[in-house]
Amino acid sequence: MNTYYLRSCVLLVAILALEPAHAQIPDTIAVPSGPVATFHAQGAQLYECKADASGKLAWEFREPIATLLADGKTVGRHYAGPTWELADGSAITGKVAGRAPGATPKDIPLLKLEVVSRRGTGQFTKITTIQRLNTKGGVAEGPCATAGAFLSVPYSANYAFFE
Repeated sequence: MNTYYLRSCVLLVAILALEPAHAQIPDTIAVPSGPVATFHAQGAQLYECKADASGKLAWEFREPIATLLADGKTVGRHYAGPTWELADGSAITGKVAGRAPGATPKDIPLLKLEVVSRRGTGQFTKITTIQRLNTKGGVAEGPCATAGAFLSVPYSANYAFFE
């Protein structure tokens, strides 16, 4: 191999490394403006074993519980509602407005949520829309044998917040 060829290959690899790690945002969850804040969430999706319409036991989503992180530091939490709360006291609750599949069947869906309520003053005061992106894990798998049993499935995601 010649030096020019090797340099070209190295340059191509470097350019490809600059491409985003995730695919383009699906239209069903797209937001026309850019986010004013993005936080990484690390936690679990909680499920409860319940009878479905046919009487068969199945895992039913109950609530998320996660820590919101920025630059590796805890800045807030995410919990039932779904609600996002920051250490500054501001909190918002959202309602699903769009969804797209996660990268694999084991990844919870990508979401677009519209804010339906807010409290406190702080960074979340003017937020109107939330995106859940880059999900990893969180899908309940396997049978549930006992009604009322709980299952905690680890997940991570990025949440983007828009005004």
